Amino acid sequence: MIETKELQGQVALVTGGAQGLGAAIARALSSAGATVVIADRQVDLAHEVARELVAGGGTACALELDVTDEQNAADVVRIAVDEYGRLDALINNAGTDVTVSVEELTVADWDRVVGVNLRAPFVLSRLAFPIMRNQGGGHIINIVSTASKRPCANASAYHASKWG
Repeated sequence: MIETKELQGQVALVTGGAQGLGAAIARALSSAGATVVIADRQVDLAHEVARELVAGGGTACALELDVTDEQNAADVVRIAVDEYGRLDALINNAGTDVTVSVEELTVADWDRVVGVNLRAPFVLSRLAFPIMRNQGGGHIINIVSTASKRPCANASAYHASKWG
């Protein structure tokens, strides 16, 4: 099978890209030729993924990102565009949960889960949209969950945020 590079020249920012689904997304984008910006609170793990992609012939970098910090998000988007000249894809993948009963769930935990899973994709999309519009296009992908349609016990904040 001949490997294609259909995303050659494209720049993708992946939030929560240091492990799990985010790292898998980063690997898939890189193998398709995209330059990948791996943004995660766990910047050491993000650097490991970036090094792996670069060792495999890709172009990647890691940036520390707390998606609940609007200024940090703005800085990451600006750095990505300054470094690579464009932003073609934003993958809002970062997510979190607190799995406890409603009686045990604190308001602070609720706010954190909703902040990461619902508010952050809005903030990041709002930052990326004008850049993409000015360059003539782009893609914003919000990773959701079957939890938005099929709730289970002890994950009220997660389900509400994914439904949103």
